[in-house]
Amino acid sequence: MKIAIFGASGLLGKALVREWRGDEVVPFSSRDADIRDVEAVRRVVDQSRPDWIILSAAYTDVDGCETNQELAFSVNRDGAVNVARAARRAGSKLLFLSSDYVFDGKRSSPYETGDARNPQSVYGRSKAEAELGLLDALPECCIARTSWLFGAGGKCFPDTIMKLAATRSALDVVNDQRGSPTYTVDLARAIVQLCRKKVAGIVHVTNRRDCTWFEFARFLVQDAGSKTEVRPVSSEQFLRRAPRPAYSVLSPKSLDEFGIEMPSWQDASRRYLQERSGSGTL
Repeated sequence: MKIAIFGASGLLGKALVREWRGDEVVPFSSRDADIRDVEAVRRVVDQSRPDWIILSAAYTDVDGCETNQELAFSVNRDGAVNVARAARRAGSKLLFLSSDYVFDGKRSSPYETGDARNPQSVYGRSKAEAELGLLDALPECCIARTSWLFGAGGKCFPDTIMKLAATRSALDVVNDQRGSPTYTVDLARAIVQLCRKKVAGIVHVTNRRDCTWFEFARFLVQDAGSKTEVRPVSSEQFLRRAPRPAYSVLSPKSLDEFGIEMPSWQDASRRYLQERSGSGTL
């Protein structure tokens, strides 16, 4: 197959380019094609004529989206629709990366793919509206929702925690938000399988099991052998512009249907720490 990746210079994009083997991969960064530019998107898709387009390009600064709403919707919603229309024109299949933020986080059991969208933030609304726009423009597209993404080669929660642990004796981390950390390497490998299985519709793709941010940080610090103390605190002690879902665990049932099983977030975290230190296999 021929695979075009929009957002190839991002955290997930880098992992996709590295992990995708056996097919021809055509990576596009924002410099190659700004997804807000209809003509630029149409040009690169018409030129490359891919079998699949992976759309991982997005404006993912959740707090930044609150103060830059126009940018959030022009990239995350309108840009996604631009790519979907170009895919339809070229006869390409499309896989779009979406987010746990499309839900309100008020549940206490894992969200299924058919549960109602009720985003509480600008970022979440931009992703939810993108999903609706894509399903209208290209009904047979694949929407892969994920959560708490982390990986080597960019800013992410584990990288921040490990840098802070190297310089501080104690860290305060919120303990009242629960989700499933997802390693870019594992997500990329799952996306490859979804495309090869020609999956359409909405799927949830995260590492197995769930935790709070505090539990995630404590595991990372302890597994790395650091002596830094990790202390649980409430979200009220870390006020942010955008509201965070208190519970955003995504059910793996949709992924199970296609015979794709993700490793646990603990296993993924250990491999991330090995990758970060430049040793071990992924």
